[in-house]
Amino acid sequence: YVDEVQVDALGNLIAIKRGGGKKLMLASHMDEIGVMVTHIDENGFLRFHSVGGLSPFSLIGNRCYFANGTVGVFGMEKLDEIKDLSMKKIFIDIGVDSREEALKKVSLGDTAAIKREFNDLGNRLVSKAMDNRVSCAVLIEALKQVQNPVYDIYAVFTTQEEVGLRGARVATFGITPDVGIAIDVTRTGDTPKSATMDVCLGKGPTVKVRDSSVLCTPAVRRHMEQVAKANGIPYQLEVLEAGGTDAGAIQLTKSGIPAGVMSIPCRYVHTASEMVDYRDVEQGVRLIVKLMETDYQG
Repeated sequence: YVDEVQVDALGNLIAIKRGGGKKLMLASHMDEIGVMVTHIDENGFLRFHSVGGLSPFSLIGNRCYFANGTVGVFGMEKLDEIKDLSMKKIFIDIGVDSREEALKKVSLGDTAAIKREFNDLGNRLVSKAMDNRVSCAVLIEALKQVQNPVYDIYAVFTTQEEVGLRGARVATFGITPDVGIAIDVTRTGDTPKSATMDVCLGKGPTVKVRDSSVLCTPAVRRHMEQVAKANGIPYQLEVLEAGGTDAGAIQLTKSGIPAGVMSIPCRYVHTASEMVDYRDVEQGVRLIVKLMETDYQG
């Protein structure tokens, strides 16, 4: 489905599909939130630092797994008030009784991801790491479906987005695209007493206006809206008050790159059970395909 595949120094996977003269960079980050071991006590319990934005309330009773297969359970110290819960009060139990036993399984600096299975609820899909595996799936499927790309497509599966948009910055510097679009998830405002936000599951992917990392280039946003309307693709406008995307790094690389974002609405972001709507995913694929096939005039 592509003409060339590269891996750069930061581990970004770059799939290139030749089409036209201009360069379109599409970035979906493939890293996920997790934890890193910082201390092992005499009884073999692990202390950790979060990798990416984790809430302590989402961890208790959940499990994590290390690259070598070691599984741990998140436990917490006794608290007088649950409101006092913090990362410093949480430990990981890997089923051993001593530091020596623990060191046979893990080392300081080892990282672990949340362990939770995928569930199909019909139109709704639930899993850990929907942020951002679902967007990686969207980009892969779009590469399969696109017939007549008007650009040289640089599909970049980026690293280290959750810890500072680092992979996207390096990849953009190397590619120097004419336009860049990040594909990610976004929060919703459609659950009981949720934060006020005009994004819902099942109403289509979003075209982002802003988040904490980027004010999307107005011309790119208008282009994305026009392409969606011209092809009958439902979409929502997104104004995200907190959180960032690879577009923030893309836009600020070199002398500046026109940048936009398409997001898949997602409930319970940065927890072990993130939920998306399959119909939004399908329409997201359609929009990315049409963006590949429609020239951006700027």
